[in-house]
Amino acid sequence: MARITVEDCIDKFPSRFELVLVASNRARKLYSGESPTVEIDNDKNTVIALREIAEETLTSEKLKNDLIEEYQVNTFSEDEEINELEDNSDENQSEESEVNSDEKSQDDENLEQTSEETNIKTSQDNQENLSHEDK
Repeated sequence: MARITVEDCIDKFPSRFELVLVASNRARKLYSGESPTVEIDNDKNTVIALREIAEETLTSEKLKNDLIEEYQVNTFSEDEEINELEDNSDENQSEESEVNSDEKSQDDENLEQTSEETNIKTSQDNQENLSHEDK
């Protein structure tokens, strides 16, 4: 086949969209090192994938299943990462709330201590003023 087009492969799949998804997935697999089932003839991976589909060296069911497996693997790992991130953020929030409550109790203690010191100074000043007035 000198030139391959989508028109040569469209009868193998019910929609162009599905054909493009399957062909692009196959081309990625060829790029990652899988061996082609047709002669390479100095063609690029996309052309080789379309030629494999047109010549039916791979069944459409196998190509569909490969595509589904590819997306399933990625989806599960992303879900696990999201769950892990959510778990970590929950742990961080509980740790932050503990730290915040500790800091708040320390701030409350410091405020009380400062308030007591101010009251003591004020009462001492009042006593000194009274004693000066008496004299």
